[in-house]
Amino acid sequence: MNRNHLALFQAVAKAGSISAGAEQARVSQPAVSKQIAELEESLGVRLLDRLPRGCRLTEAGKILADYANRLHQLEGDAARAIDEYRGLKQGRISIGASLTIGAWLLPEVLAEFHRLYPKIELQLQTANTEAIERSLLEGSVELGLTEGTSESKELESTVFFQDELVVIAPTGHPLLKKKNVTLRDICREPFILREEGSGTRAVVERALRRHGFKIRPILSLGSPAAIKNVVAAGMGLSIVSRLIVNLEVQAGYLGIIPVKDIKISRPLHTQRIRTRQQSPAILKFQEILKEKVASIPRNQRPKS
Repeated sequence: MNRNHLALFQAVAKAGSISAGAEQARVSQPAVSKQIAELEESLGVRLLDRLPRGCRLTEAGKILADYANRLHQLEGDAARAIDEYRGLKQGRISIGASLTIGAWLLPEVLAEFHRLYPKIELQLQTANTEAIERSLLEGSVELGLTEGTSESKELESTVFFQDELVVIAPTGHPLLKKKNVTLRDICREPFILREEGSGTRAVVERALRRHGFKIRPILSLGSPAAIKNVVAAGMGLSIVSRLIVNLEVQAGYLGIIPVKDIKISRPLHTQRIRTRQQSPAILKFQEILKEKVASIPRNQRPKS
């Protein structure tokens, strides 16, 4: 069915005559008559009864006019929906974040975004870096925030923050009191690390290998919060983001061991499909994220 034919038919149906419909549509009367005749021929039914003055819809014409009106309304709704989408008045964004970022860096960002754009639905998936990259490639999330880097050529990665990894120990651990702690000292201790596939674990293992060391963890956990609890209970040491331990250090549950011969920092990345256009809401979310990381205190940043 020709969309232009249908629009002209709707104009005639509303106006009550071909001449009035043609005037409303700003098309010549003969052209309107010709196109309605073509529409009737293509459908195989008569749509209008031509009268001495004006015209009258046939039963088939009434059915088609009803659908034409609904289609016109739907087009208007679609245009308004797109305008609202561009203006951040409706829509949904799906974000995937690795566990450290999702639990300790994003809550304030999510809260601020919701405050500014309360009608945008937020979906957050938290998992390790490997899982977030799979979700991006499958299309279930629009933006990924990860601790590790991707080798996929389909993904574009951008650094948004430099994170520092620190060695943590339970309060009272002997290495917290020792001066000039070395990497050899800490590698003699029992260690708790993140699970395989974690960006944090990958960064730690690469950094240790560069210095000729390797840690065999006595326990692997998939939760940074669980790691902190196990370390505080005295089971061993761990290496985690400085971002996640400030409260525990201030409360006296954990301590940070300065290690003189190694500094581990890592970039945190936003990741997205290269060929996928970013929505206005995702772009605004990244602006708020940028403002958040700019406000992170110096004592939570890598020391130069």
